[in-house]
Amino acid sequence: MKRFATLFAAAAICLATRALMAADYPERPIRYLVAFAPGAFNDILARIVAQRMTSALGKPVIVDNRVGAGGNVGAEMAAKATPDGYSLLNISSAHTIAQSLYPKLNYSLERDFTPVVHFASSPLVMAVNASLPVASVSDFISWSKSNKAVYASGGVGVISHLSVEMFKHAIGIDVLHVPYKGGGPGLLDVVAGRAHMMTNTIPTLYPAIKAGRLRALGIMADRRHSHLPEVPTFGEVGYREFVLGNWLGIVAPAGTPRDIVYRLANEVTRIVRSQEVRERFLQEGADATGGTPEELGVVIKNEIVRFGRAVKASGATASGS
Repeated sequence: MKRFATLFAAAAICLATRALMAADYPERPIRYLVAFAPGAFNDILARIVAQRMTSALGKPVIVDNRVGAGGNVGAEMAAKATPDGYSLLNISSAHTIAQSLYPKLNYSLERDFTPVVHFASSPLVMAVNASLPVASVSDFISWSKSNKAVYASGGVGVISHLSVEMFKHAIGIDVLHVPYKGGGPGLLDVVAGRAHMMTNTIPTLYPAIKAGRLRALGIMADRRHSHLPEVPTFGEVGYREFVLGNWLGIVAPAGTPRDIVYRLANEVTRIVRSQEVRERFLQEGADATGGTPEELGVVIKNEIVRFGRAVKASGATASGS
């Protein structure tokens, strides 16, 4: 009984300490790890959120870019951080892909992190060189069956690669994959006609679409986008399962106090659902979301499974972590 009482008292002290930490949080600056380069889509949106979190929380939220290994360098650093709410990680679809793309990782997105909030998404668009004699997704499918179609991607295992592989396997068409070192070089070759098609996010493709160098065939979303209102969704043309895009969220190291996690989720949701931030995100080709930690947890779990199947079917792999 004495041993039980001692354990109970220790647990009570631990809970009280954690509650006190949450009540006083934050007392010092928060490090917000972004695993991609400054100026990239993920970084731009993270900085918009971090700036307003600083105002809301009363302490600096400092973006710390830790680039490398497809986002895994920053993720590994965050996974090892103290779970006290002072280290956060900006995650994206790339991190869910990494769980199956890399044979060996020094972290697990599900085991080593606590979901905080899903805050933005940008759907993929399928676009072709403007000179190609196709005007729709169905046209491209038909054209590819009688021509040697080539699609460009930003590299093996990235979303612009796996999204087309998923489409190929579902539809039963053969389109040759040519990976590039980033979306920009691949896009240039599609514009020049050396490749025929590419799927990528609105921020990447929109300037070339607007300039008439690319023709958008379909958007992988559950509704049309304000940037491309004339472009039908894949669901409208019979492929409802293709809702894909780059999404962003925030996670914290596993064990971060629940009260802190929910406070962060509430603050970020309030921030991104404000008219000012919604409009700012739209300028970047993204939709503001927000929500609960549980909702982000479902997104992470589903995306890991979904992209795991795509990685396996494509045979894609990456070395290192």
